[in-house]
Amino acid sequence: MSTRIRPATTSDREHVRDIHLRAFPDSENRRVAKLAVDLLDEQGDPPTISQVAELDGRVVGHIAFSPVKAEDAPDWLGYILAPLAVVPECRNAGIGSALVGHGIELLLEQPADRVFVYGDPAYYGRFGFGIAAAAHFVPPFALEHPFGWQARGLREHGATGRTLRLTCVKALRDPALW
Repeated sequence: MSTRIRPATTSDREHVRDIHLRAFPDSENRRVAKLAVDLLDEQGDPPTISQVAELDGRVVGHIAFSPVKAEDAPDWLGYILAPLAVVPECRNAGIGSALVGHGIELLLEQPADRVFVYGDPAYYGRFGFGIAAAAHFVPPFALEHPFGWQARGLREHGATGRTLRLTCVKALRDPALW
């Protein structure tokens, strides 16, 4: 079995929707699937980075990184990892880890200072994400589970050390996602 990661395109829309519908519980799967598909259509500068994982030619995983900016630091740029999903029958095969690792490599090619995630610290901690790295960054909306707000530095920037309020792309501007 061979896994390949490639950029997602709008022709992957149904695959991406299906992955998230199947991977998340019924209480949130429709909202997350809509987010994933909406991010495929985000047009911005810098662009949203959306990748899919194929296993033997079948799309089985998806990840997106969308830009976030700081209200009081116009030269500062970050990204947020959201969402990430792998179809249930392919979990524990390293596909999610491969998507995260590949995405971080792509972000290192961008002029980005930090990448954020709102998720399980036990899972994302192994990729270098931590609560301390997110401490001076206020997410765009109030968090239902504040312990899940984490970040990983990509490069240092003069704006770090002071508290910055983040803004996000349109697809993430649903308070229910936070």
